[in-house]
Amino acid sequence: MADQPAAGKQVEQQLVVGDAIVGYQLFLPPGYGEQEKRWPLMLFLHGRGESNGPLSLVKKWGPPLLVDTNPEFPFILVSPQCPREDAWNRPTQQKLLVALLDDIAKRYQVDPDRVYLTGLSMGGYGSWTLAAAHPDRFAAVAPICGGGNAEDASRLKDLPIWVFHGDQDRAVPIERSQAMVEAIKQAGGERIRFTTLEHVGHNSWSAAYATPELYEWFLGHQRAAPASQN
Repeated sequence: MADQPAAGKQVEQQLVVGDAIVGYQLFLPPGYGEQEKRWPLMLFLHGRGESNGPLSLVKKWGPPLLVDTNPEFPFILVSPQCPREDAWNRPTQQKLLVALLDDIAKRYQVDPDRVYLTGLSMGGYGSWTLAAAHPDRFAAVAPICGGGNAEDASRLKDLPIWVFHGDQDRAVPIERSQAMVEAIKQAGGERIRFTTLEHVGHNSWSAAYATPELYEWFLGHQRAAPASQN
C-alpha cells in the first residue's frame, strides 16, 4: 500500500482481501491530518457501466466526479470498482465492501458515527442490500434509482434514507424504489424520504448528486446509539 495520499486530491488505491483485489478511488478532505479530528466517511457505489474499464471510470458520475472539480468536499470519499462479472448486491461484493470499510476505518481518521452510504443504479441496489445487512453501521443512506428486497423493511425502518428515482426510468422502473419506500413506511419507518424526478429517465443521479441539500442532509445525521444505550 502506498503512503497516505495528500488531502484534497483523489487517488487510486487497492486493498487485497484473500485472492481478491479491490480497486478504489480515495479522497481525503482538505485539512485532513492537520489536527486530531475524525471525519465523516462516504462510501459510493457506481453503476454497471463503470465496471467495464479502468478504475478511472469510477469518477464518471456522482461524488467522485464532484471532488475532482470541488476539492472542498467535506467527506472522506471511498469509491470502489465492482468487477464486470459481478454486482454490488451479490454476497461476494457485499463481503468485500465490509472489508474495505473495516480497512478504511482502521487506517484513517474516520468518525464511526458518521459513515454514509450512497450508490446509483447497480450501486443503488448494492446500497439497499448493504444497508439492510448492516443497518447499525450507517448514519444515513441515499440509494439512487435502485431497488431492494421489501422483506428487509423492518431492518431499515430506523435508518435515515433518502431515495431518488426518475419517473421515466426504463432501465430500473420507479416501482422498485416505490416498493421499498412503502414497505419501510408500513414497517413503521418515519425517516424515509422519496424524491421523484419528473420527466427524468434512468439518469436521475446527475440531479440527485447536484443537490446541495443531499450533503447537508447526510451531515445532519449521526449513527443512533444501540437500544441498550438509550
